[in-house]
Amino acid sequence: MMGGHLEISVIIPVYNASGFLERAVHSALQFGEVKEVILIEDKSTDDSLEVCNRLVSENSRVKLYQHHDKENHGAGATRNLGLEKAKYEFIAFLDSDDHYLPNRFDMEKTIFNNPKIEGTFGAIGVEYLSEKGKEEYLAKFNNSTLTTVNYPAEGDEVFKGLLGLTSKTFGSFFHLNTLTVRKSSIIKNNLHFNESLRVHQDSDFIIKLAYHCYLKSGIIDQAIAIRGVHDNNRITKIVRYSAQYNQRQFLLWKSLYDWATSQNLSSEYKKKVYLQYRSFDLSLKTGLNKYSNIVIEAIKNPEILKTKYRFTYMNS
Repeated sequence: MMGGHLEISVIIPVYNASGFLERAVHSALQFGEVKEVILIEDKSTDDSLEVCNRLVSENSRVKLYQHHDKENHGAGATRNLGLEKAKYEFIAFLDSDDHYLPNRFDMEKTIFNNPKIEGTFGAIGVEYLSEKGKEEYLAKFNNSTLTTVNYPAEGDEVFKGLLGLTSKTFGSFFHLNTLTVRKSSIIKNNLHFNESLRVHQDSDFIIKLAYHCYLKSGIIDQAIAIRGVHDNNRITKIVRYSAQYNQRQFLLWKSLYDWATSQNLSSEYKKKVYLQYRSFDLSLKTGLNKYSNIVIEAIKNPEILKTKYRFTYMNS
């Protein structure tokens, strides 16, 4: 890449998004750097496929694919198919009910002139598309309208921050919609979305990416993309530390634990992943409704698992 010239493939998984998809696609097409918008249609039950076909007919940069059997495979498999089909040097992601802002790739124009940097990320804002969605979102996220990290970071500090191992609070997970990453780095490290996770494949992917690749924060004090909040957002439906929440977190951290045991992670990293996995595992085994506070306790003070609930750390 010379002189800030970017060539980007934007991957959009599509499932029952006919009311939002056109806006999402046009928000990506506004950038000359975006050479293709890849739509992966995952057997929607609404008229999303028809909208996809129309968008393809209107702009040659829009490409449409479906799974080989044209069945529903979930977001993980759908994004993986997008990664297979992407042709350009940089990969960006966009959910079909979200959209990019005009500053989405401002940082990328200079940051990737440094060949050491393999990916960058920023902040995402919120737009309320329904009153019910707004109520559910605000109840869960405490009136926070900007999902971002608390301070600039790069390299190992990003991975440590995502695991909660930095000296100051790094902040929440950055959103996949704000990530731009070199395709060569994804291939080199054999990274992909865990298709067995029906939710949280993005969090799983981001943590693994942050370990393997050199990431650097971009614009973190203002939104570069917008998340559309409506009645059907999965993220707002699950009450924190409820049975369903703990089950989904358990599957996420079990995936990361399995990965961590296969990697040469330092004991500090491996222990943190294990403690997260074990806290949700313990909550499930001891009765979710009565003991969901185990998770809250353990996340605040991981040593409590060892002292109060009496188990030993994995051997490593």
